Amino acid sequence: MRFLHGASWPFMLTALCVSLGAQAPGVPAATRTRVDAIAAEITPALIATRRDLHQHPELGFRETRTAGIVADRLRALKFDEVRTGVGITGVVGILKGGRPGKVVAIRADMDALPIQEAIAAAYKSLVPNVNHSCGHDGHTAILLGVADVLSRLRAEIPGTVMLLFQPAEEGDPDGGKTGALRVLEANGLANPKPDVIFGLHLDPQIEVGQIGVRSGPAMASASRFTLKVIGKKTHGAMPHTGIDPIPIAAQIVSAFQTIPARQIDAQQPTVLTIGRMSGGNRYNVIADMVEMEGTVRTFSADGPETVKTKMEAILKGVTASYGASYELNYFTNAPVTFNDPGLSTASIAALKTVFGEKVLTPQLQMVSEDFSYYQQQMPGFYFFVGVKNQARGITAMWHTEYYEMDEAALAIGVRALANVALDFLSR
Repeated sequence: MRFLHGASWPFMLTALCVSLGAQAPGVPAATRTRVDAIAAEITPALIATRRDLHQHPELGFRETRTAGIVADRLRALKFDEVRTGVGITGVVGILKGGRPGKVVAIRADMDALPIQEAIAAAYKSLVPNVNHSCGHDGHTAILLGVADVLSRLRAEIPGTVMLLFQPAEEGDPDGGKTGALRVLEANGLANPKPDVIFGLHLDPQIEVGQIGVRSGPAMASASRFTLKVIGKKTHGAMPHTGIDPIPIAAQIVSAFQTIPARQIDAQQPTVLTIGRMSGGNRYNVIADMVEMEGTVRTFSADGPETVKTKMEAILKGVTASYGASYELNYFTNAPVTFNDPGLSTASIAALKTVFGEKVLTPQLQMVSEDFSYYQQQMPGFYFFVGVKNQARGITAMWHTEYYEMDEAALAIGVRALANVALDFLSR
C-alpha cells in the first residue's frame, strides 16, 4: 500500500476554500473541552480494550467475541437500543440525544486478517495466523470510546447517534460479499436512517498527532479479476502439436501494463497489478492452461469498466493470434471512497478548530474501503489518523506481520470522531 500523486485542480481548489473560507463549527468551546477531558480520562481503558482485541483477533463474519464485547459495553453505557447480528456479526447502537435533531452514523470495522504476527509485544495475537494487521482493533476501541464520550454528553446532543460496528471490511474469508454490503442488505442503517456517516482509518504513513483529510476522492475503487489463458497440452519436445499458454500469458501480462501507462489519461491514477500467476505441472509437458489473478484501482466511477474493456481487447487479440482462448472473471469489490464536498468542508473546519495545523491533506490513496458503499446511500466523510512514530520504530505498513501503532492515536481518534459528529448535529 502506498500514496499516489495525482490530485486534480477541483480538489486542490476545494482544499484552498476550506483553508481560507470555512465557517466556525457549531460545537461550543465548553463541549469541546469536555470531549478532550473525557478522552484523556478514558485513555487507559482505550489502550486496554485495544490490546484485548489485539490478542483475540477474529476474521470477517467470525467476530463473535468482539461483537459481544461491543454489545455489552453499549448496554452498560445505557444506549437506547443495541442491535446484534447486523449483517451477520455486526452491532448497531442507538443513542438518542436530549433534544430532537438530525441523525448521524459513525462506523468502525472489527475484523482481522489471516496473517501471522511477528512483533514481540506482550499483547501479541494469541490466535495462530490471525492478526489485526490493519488496525481494526484500534478502530473498534476508538468507537467504543466515542460511545463513552457521547453517552456522557447525551443531554446536550441535538439529535440521534447511530454507532455501527461492522464485520468483514477485509471481505468474506469464504469469498462472499463484504461487511458493508451485508449491513446494507440487512437494513442495518435504518430506523432511523442517518443523514450522514463518518469513519476513520488509523494510518501508518502519517505521524501520530496528525490527521489526514480530503474532500472528494480519498481512496480508490478496488476491482479483482481472475483469468485463464487456455492452450492445448502436448509433449514438451513437440510444442508445434499443442498451444503453449505460458508465452501467451507472458505477452498478455506485458500488454496489460500499457493500459495504465499508455491508454488512460495520466491525470487519472490507475493501477493494474497481477498478483498471482501459475501454469503447468511438469518440466517436459506443455501446459494446457495458465491462471492468474490481480487487482485494478481507479478514482473514477467508470474506471473499473474502462479498464475491463481494454483488458478484453488485449485478450481477444493476443489469444486469437496463437489459437488460444481465455476466460475472464472481473468484479468490483468497492467503489471509490468519495467524501461529500459540503460535509467535508464543515468537518475539516471542525477538525482544524480542535487540532489546528496537525490537520493535513495527504496524497490520494490507491487502497480501498467498503465504507464507500455507505457513501453511495448518504453523504459521508472518511479521514485518517496517524499512528506512525519514527523515533520508536513504529513504521510498518498495513497488512504486514510487523504492523503496529502508537496508541496515543486512540484518544485522538475519539476526539476527532466525537467532534465531527457533534459539529454536524449542532448545525
